[in-house]
Amino acid sequence: MNGRLETVDDRPALRFERRLDHSVERVWRAVSEPAELARWFVAPVDWKPKAGEVFEAAGQAGEITELEAPRRIAWSWGDELFRFELRHDGESCLLIFTHVFGDRSLGAQHAAGWETYFNRLDCHLAGEFLSEEEAHRGVADRHERYAESFGLDPEVGRKAIARQQTQQ
Repeated sequence: MNGRLETVDDRPALRFERRLDHSVERVWRAVSEPAELARWFVAPVDWKPKAGEVFEAAGQAGEITELEAPRRIAWSWGDELFRFELRHDGESCLLIFTHVFGDRSLGAQHAAGWETYFNRLDCHLAGEFLSEEEAHRGVADRHERYAESFGLDPEVGRKAIARQQTQQ
């Protein structure tokens, strides 16, 4: 999965596209149901989900801003925006994920992290489990690749990754 750094509404944004050998309905469950999200996503999310619903994740409030099951779910979380879009692609599903954030210098760090979580999603959809610890092996290399690709100073992400690794 390769993330692209773009601009959405004058803010930096990451966009990932991935073809998954599963139906839109199967992927929808993985990206919208709390029990499934708990197996691969960044943080547990306790939502129903429904448009306008306010939820809490990792100690911060979020709100579902768009919901069109089984095609699209979008939410705000703090001052960041997130969206999953699912499209039929023959027998498969095209997943398009967008993350809009504030500080462009964090683009490589965010991209490396999302790639890690999408690797966990792949395992989950295959009926396997990839722990967060195992998934984060190689995150520093992914970060460096993204920093170079995006033309960003890698030092910002290096410091954050080093802090995270010492906390584990």
